[in-house]
Amino acid sequence: MGVIKNRNQQRLHRKRRIRSKIKGTAQRPRLVVFRSLKGVTTQVIDDTKGHTLVATSLKEIYSSPKVKNDVKTAGKVGELIAQKCLKANIKEVVFDRGGYKYHGKIKALADGARKAGLKF
Repeated sequence: MGVIKNRNQQRLHRKRRIRSKIKGTAQRPRLVVFRSLKGVTTQVIDDTKGHTLVATSLKEIYSSPKVKNDVKTAGKVGELIAQKCLKANIKEVVFDRGGYKYHGKIKALADGARKAGLKF
């Protein structure tokens, strides 16, 4: 096996390794995080059926094209996904960080979701 050179390839390798261990069920769906340069997107997925139950992104919070993509707004996305989950009667999830390190925006999103009442 060769050396993985690209940072994104390394992230995808970590993502595959994480996904082999985590599975979302109907009782505890998987909360997936995707981070880009323009924003943060989250989905709550039931892996047994292969359906997205709830989804949200930074664009739902701010409608203007010039949105700050920082730690504060990631926390607000976490709070929004938790509110949507509680409306859909989802109280517990399995957190899938998507191969990203658990700091910065990812940590703020998880803390925001916990603060709004979602259990990991």
